[in-house]
Amino acid sequence: MTGRRVRRAARVALLDPDGRVLLFRFTTGDYPPFWVMPGGECEPGEDFPQAASRELREETGIAASPAPLSIVKEAKYTYLGEPVKSVEHFFLWRAETTRIDTSGHTDIEQKIMREHRWFSRAELLEFDEQFYPADLPDILAALDQQAGAEP
Repeated sequence: MTGRRVRRAARVALLDPDGRVLLFRFTTGDYPPFWVMPGGECEPGEDFPQAASRELREETGIAASPAPLSIVKEAKYTYLGEPVKSVEHFFLWRAETTRIDTSGHTDIEQKIMREHRWFSRAELLEFDEQFYPADLPDILAALDQQAGAEP
């Protein structure tokens, strides 16, 4: 049995002025479509905060240093045909607007991340498509609590 490669990644809970979170819809063909926060794999030599800043800039056009928060999730899944064990650190950034720029998406991101949407907490709880991680509403509540924000 072959082991899984460890995929170090950072995810950013990007909140708009109304507290809604930005999610991108992934359509890979390997799974049913699902929604996920901006973020991705750390590049060689990059730490989690650097990856969070880079991914936020690439995927949304926002140049910022998201607040590191003490939430780490591990998951096993197949990413673009490769079995991985993902170790993801979560960050928080509050945007001043809902306008984003997706022109920094890589070729792969342009193919699999064609939609984005801002979700309220209530919308997440009632939404019929999957989002990743599945406990995203709990993560958002914990991020708010750690950041000293109102839920």
